[in-house]
Amino acid sequence: MKIRITTLTAILFSTIGLSQDKFNNINDDFFTENDTVKKLNEVVLNGKKIAPKSSVNRAGIKIMDMPQAVQVIDNEVIQQQQSVRLSDVIKNANGVYVGSARGGSQESFWSRGYDMSSNNMFKNGFRFSSGSIPEVASLDKVEFLKGSAALLYGNVAPGGILNMVTKTPNFNKGGEITMQAGSYSFYKPSADVYGTFNKNIAWRFNGSYENSESFRDYVTRERYYVNPSLLFKVTNKTEITVQADYLNDDWTPDFGTGSIGKEVADVPRNAYLGAKWSNGNTKQATASILLNHEFNSNWKLNFNSSFQDYDREYIGTERIQPADNGDWNRPYGRNKATEKILANQLSLQGNFKTGKIKHQLFTGIDTEISNAETYRFRFFDPTTGTTVTTYDTVNIFDPSSYAASVEGPVLPSEITTITKTETNRFGVYAQDLISFGEKFKALLGLRYSYQETKPETHNYTANTVTEETIRNDRAFSPKVGLIYQPTKTITLFSSYSNSFTPNTGVDIYNKAIKPSIIDQFEAGIKNEFYNGRLSTNVTLYHIVNSNLAQTAEFDADGNLNTNTNIKALSGETTSKGVELDVNYKPIDDLSIMAGYSYNDMRYTKTTGATGSFIEGDRLVRTPQHTANLSFFYTVPTGIFKNVSVGALGNYIGDRLGGWNNQINPAYPNGIRDREIPIDGYVTVDFSMGYKWKNFSLLCKLSNITNELNYTVHENYSINPIAPRQVLTSLKYKF
Repeated sequence: MKIRITTLTAILFSTIGLSQDKFNNINDDFFTENDTVKKLNEVVLNGKKIAPKSSVNRAGIKIMDMPQAVQVIDNEVIQQQQSVRLSDVIKNANGVYVGSARGGSQESFWSRGYDMSSNNMFKNGFRFSSGSIPEVASLDKVEFLKGSAALLYGNVAPGGILNMVTKTPNFNKGGEITMQAGSYSFYKPSADVYGTFNKNIAWRFNGSYENSESFRDYVTRERYYVNPSLLFKVTNKTEITVQADYLNDDWTPDFGTGSIGKEVADVPRNAYLGAKWSNGNTKQATASILLNHEFNSNWKLNFNSSFQDYDREYIGTERIQPADNGDWNRPYGRNKATEKILANQLSLQGNFKTGKIKHQLFTGIDTEISNAETYRFRFFDPTTGTTVTTYDTVNIFDPSSYAASVEGPVLPSEITTITKTETNRFGVYAQDLISFGEKFKALLGLRYSYQETKPETHNYTANTVTEETIRNDRAFSPKVGLIYQPTKTITLFSSYSNSFTPNTGVDIYNKAIKPSIIDQFEAGIKNEFYNGRLSTNVTLYHIVNSNLAQTAEFDADGNLNTNTNIKALSGETTSKGVELDVNYKPIDDLSIMAGYSYNDMRYTKTTGATGSFIEGDRLVRTPQHTANLSFFYTVPTGIFKNVSVGALGNYIGDRLGGWNNQINPAYPNGIRDREIPIDGYVTVDFSMGYKWKNFSLLCKLSNITNELNYTVHENYSINPIAPRQVLTSLKYKF
């Protein structure tokens, strides 16, 4: 819908004291002939903040009308906080946290006790292979749809959906160039430029380059990223957006400090325990086309198609698992994983009435074809051909034993097996937001999901190809939500959803993993105060997962499993908790965000047999308490005009690392005790900046208390968080 001056808008603005001439001037300054409503990020009229619609719900439903919580972190916040990684952005997301940073290759995000990094990460509405660290410079916003999203997104875990939305053309001309520089030789130039070819075609280009060292000795990163896009205004009712991006990331595998028994190993934060010749590379490319067509003001058709190509490989010394005295046989490690994803979405959105009852219908079909390959290697002695697993022996408490410089790996390696998995997904769904009046609404939805998994193993040592059993999974996933709005600024909601989550990967015998059936109950209240300047959300949830899939600890031979595609089902779990979100903008130049989350996720039904988990045990990597608080203020007048200050505090509570305990009669008290207690921690970032004409300078001091804590992946990749650092951003906007 175009922004135009009509008789109706003239009457509307005259009622708030804005003359036609003044409105014309505002319209000329801010809107062009081709601007559309969806390009408008935020409007403040007569003191009332009008928030943008979230695209993550796909159906165009207002956030106040949704029977679940939604949080949107826009580009303004991302830039104010000088976010470099997606983990910087999610510090603002209540209840979402980094669960691990395995080997330094990726960041795994968790919500409501569930790992979001396998199927719950999306970019522009399409599933995103999370084995990389995504680029932040191109992001327009990051959206979180909390709770069940299976109705619209299919085979996803119940913790929530994270959707990254990239910047797109907008029929304006301009851009900005930014230079970031900071501690540990970090520097990152980036550019965001946009314009038009003519009145029907607009373009945009985002690009960045990063080169950095680290607070970790010998750890470096070099990456570049490009993101071009085109917008075609075919007719007044039809738009086509074409996007592509490419990331090349060279990084140093870093498995952190390791653990001794039930404690994190006491080694310096900067100590790098891997071989210096270790290196890794990630390449990721995506291309998409999005077609939006409006039949009229009530009916819209969308067709979206996306292709993604992901390739990650690293070589070095692997998992850090020392003896009690610190001796460690550094194991050779080489991993490679690839995935190609072709996805399509066709949806229809419509508004209509049956008598006095209003309907907001959303229905569609989505398909996805994924071809994933996981490689396993062996290192061998070139003279004898025998397999060698150990590179050397060091002591993690003796830097002289592992700090010696080595130019490259001593031994060559070769592929032993490739596990190829073709996965075909299909879903058809329909949901209807029914308004029985101004106060009562109901959201009813149903999805049918089908997934076919075809795994096969190519054994290059035995020269065989083993085709495993093809697995077909299908189910119906209903959702029912009830909404009561006593006023236009208060929403009370409750919902029930049943989701079917086929698990990717295979078990230790290369058999497809059985699916998980999940029941989720949710209730909450949303409020808006002071003409929308203050909004609060309180949500309670209860999630029961019949079968939770996790990476298997051992392979079929009893060796430690290094293949994340090999998984095991851990039994029934129950996750319950409460979340509170607060957004406050008391004046135009001050914004405040706050949140608190309580989560309790435990095993509630296990077999009790040897090797099973323990009923009542809390799941690892699930803190009970998380919280965030941030503010940003720009001085509007006076001698300090255009000076800005901001701060961000983030709290991650006590949690468990390692592996969950298991029943095993061979151990004392019949329990194999493998859990590593990790204390909670708080980090505080502070920023200050100044804007002069088209230039702006912003400086940030992060982790100002120099807090030391860890992200823990099982018991071998225990990575310390970054110490106190300085980051400066100089931007020129044109």
